[in-house]
Amino acid sequence: MQSISPILVEVGVGGEGDNLSTIFQMIFLIFFIVMMTYGQKIQAWIMLKNISLSVEKLRRMRDEARMHAIKHLKEYSDRDDVEVILDRMLQYFWIQPTSLDPTGIVGKIEHILNLRDERIREEVMGIASKAGPMQVSNIENIVEIGISMDQIYRVVRHFYEFGKKTKSLFIVYQLEAQLPFILQEAEALMGALTAFENCQPIGDGAGALVAARFMYGTKSEKVAKDTVYADIIFEGRTISVVKAEGPGGNVGKPDQAIARLIEEYGRKPSIIVMVDAALKLEGEETGEVAEGVGAAIGGIGVEKFRIEEVAKKYGIPLYAVVIKQSLREAVSPMSRRIYDGVYEAIERVKRIIRERIPAGGYGILVGVGNTVGIGQ
Repeated sequence: MQSISPILVEVGVGGEGDNLSTIFQMIFLIFFIVMMTYGQKIQAWIMLKNISLSVEKLRRMRDEARMHAIKHLKEYSDRDDVEVILDRMLQYFWIQPTSLDPTGIVGKIEHILNLRDERIREEVMGIASKAGPMQVSNIENIVEIGISMDQIYRVVRHFYEFGKKTKSLFIVYQLEAQLPFILQEAEALMGALTAFENCQPIGDGAGALVAARFMYGTKSEKVAKDTVYADIIFEGRTISVVKAEGPGGNVGKPDQAIARLIEEYGRKPSIIVMVDAALKLEGEETGEVAEGVGAAIGGIGVEKFRIEEVAKKYGIPLYAVVIKQSLREAVSPMSRRIYDGVYEAIERVKRIIRERIPAGGYGILVGVGNTVGIGQ
């Protein structure tokens, strides 16, 4: 019997191992069937849960931007219906003109955008009747941030609710893939609130600061809406320096300023140099300066089109100098790196002027960007 017992023990152990193996196989089979049947729904549920947290974050950011706008409007107002008017303003929108006949589409877009900007400014001035021009410009920018945050929140919430309603994995996938970019833009806009509240220069004002450094100590004159220029002498060359009027938060009309200097004032520049902020690529250093050709200006494209048309009509070379930065840095208080980039850009502009404008010649320098906190 003693010689047989080891064999019985081995048989017993082998039986338990077979049972465990069978259990694991059954668990794997059940898991496989569940994942094949409900895998996409489970994955969509997990993603929707993550998206819902982002939607709630956007809602809080939207509400915070709204409260900032209310606070600053009430500071310069005696009205009791500030919140009612602001809530109406937050849902302002503009309808892009039809492009079925593309002839004149730029003029139509410009007209609609000007009308929108004027309406918002008039609403702000009507509420904040005690505010001066600088405060009106800054409050207008704060309201614009509120409008942008409200639109971002509503669009993201729409696709979230639609994805949850339809359980469509493809809709949920697309929304989750875009959320990092959307949140980055929203956080950047929220960072801009501090700058406009305290009238601090922002990264986007790098080009305007370059122009302001050239204009320092000279008398500036208004040349277009919210836009000024000053004539300076640089190493025997006359330069008309153009920027938006500061230190309020304006971007001005540099395209109208350039056209007026050339066509109404009868000045023919050897070159036009434009300086602006530019979005950097991942891996590039903040404040890095680069040179190129073309109209260095953002926006929907109206100003860019006008500048290019004038340059083409009169055969004027367009040179560009940009200071690189991220989207967050562009609308946040100006960092030291961007500030250092401004001075490097100034040296680049000086070199271009020396090389491209003959002694005794004339050129135009345009500092593009929001001039909050940047005077003339």
